[in-house]
Amino acid sequence: MLSLLNHSRRRKQQHIRCFHHRHSPHQVSFKSVKMVFSRFLRLILLLSLVSSSFSYTTSPSNFTASDQTLRPQEEIQKLKLIRNELLKINKPAVKTIQSSDGDTIDCVPTHQQPAFDHPLLHGQRPMDPPEMPKRYSKDDESCEDSQLWSLTGESCPEGTVPIRRTTEHDMLRASSVRRFGRKIRRVRRDSTSNGHEHAVGYVSGRQYYGAKASINVWSPRVTSQYEFSLSQIWVIAGSFTHDLNTIEAGWQISPELYGDTYPRFFTYWTSDAYRTTGCYNLLCSGFVQTNRRIAIGAAISPRSSYKGGQFDISLLIWKDPKHGHWWLQFGSGALVGYWPAFLFTHLRQHGSMVQFGGEIVNTRPGGSHTSTQMGSGHFAGEGFGKASYFRNLQMVDWDNTLIPVSNLKILADHPNCYDIRGGTNRVWGNYFYYGGPGKNPRCP
Repeated sequence: MLSLLNHSRRRKQQHIRCFHHRHSPHQVSFKSVKMVFSRFLRLILLLSLVSSSFSYTTSPSNFTASDQTLRPQEEIQKLKLIRNELLKINKPAVKTIQSSDGDTIDCVPTHQQPAFDHPLLHGQRPMDPPEMPKRYSKDDESCEDSQLWSLTGESCPEGTVPIRRTTEHDMLRASSVRRFGRKIRRVRRDSTSNGHEHAVGYVSGRQYYGAKASINVWSPRVTSQYEFSLSQIWVIAGSFTHDLNTIEAGWQISPELYGDTYPRFFTYWTSDAYRTTGCYNLLCSGFVQTNRRIAIGAAISPRSSYKGGQFDISLLIWKDPKHGHWWLQFGSGALVGYWPAFLFTHLRQHGSMVQFGGEIVNTRPGGSHTSTQMGSGHFAGEGFGKASYFRNLQMVDWDNTLIPVSNLKILADHPNCYDIRGGTNRVWGNYFYYGGPGKNPRCP
């Protein structure tokens, strides 16, 4: 299990409004004047690029960019690379929706989304909805699907999918432009060495064809731009050295990836242990979205509050027995889309492990443990309304049937910082509470 924990990787990331500087130089007939003026404009552009690259403010919390300094020519090359990447990621939209959290949602024709840049999908259309697992029923307790951008009352038209627009500032925050939207590869497998800490429930030792759970949604505090806090489901196969296959979905707060501290619905996949394949959301060719009302990477609303209202989202991942693709459902009956079977090696057949739970990154600011929270920021023992939970944990078996999880094991690798407590009852089935505050007297 420790091997698994160390390979559930970092997530990084949001949206900051981009300021473009446009100049319209006057045409003059004197070459020397034109040359001087051209050099002047070049200097102004370089100064503006350097300034915007290293000093900006995010909302709702402030984060300062890296102090790394680039020479002007390097900065120009970086900007060119970013613009080329943005052309790949951002597709022409037939409609644009502005969200209250600052996101821009583009309604992109379904067949023009990033997935169809893949050579094996080029020129194709999305698959029809698959057969649902047997014994599936909508979760009556789960709140309706809701994202901040949809509260505008607008939606994407038929034949399109909503895609959160990626900006230059999103990419400038990334530690590597070329690996933007991907997890950072790690050499060491020990979970205590790479800064990732977990409180999880997991099952292994059988063949798994899917998983389902309802996940409590909170807004835990994340204290550094380069840390994150997430809660998710992992479906896993392969070894932990070079051919690890994972499918991942849940909610996360990641200032580096998204530029703010909103909990956001996200997906991830890899087929080679996070080396060269896979990405978050729709930031590469892979996941095929089919839903026009749910934007992957968009903020979730409402969120739970301490001793107040509780909100959770129901997620179901399962393998279509007819075509072998892995489908994702968000909320009560809303199919989001699918990961094509050809993306994977081991997961073309089935999963060998499923994991549920929370993860944070601890950068040890000032030499002590981070105060980044997991779940609600409170320990599992506080219970309902105070601690975060996963409930109604289920698996999909070889016969495409949803069954309760059996032999669930729980593990917290830093229990004085974040812990977990499991249980079973008639209403919630298999469940657990998890999380914690991070730094505290027992977690210095």
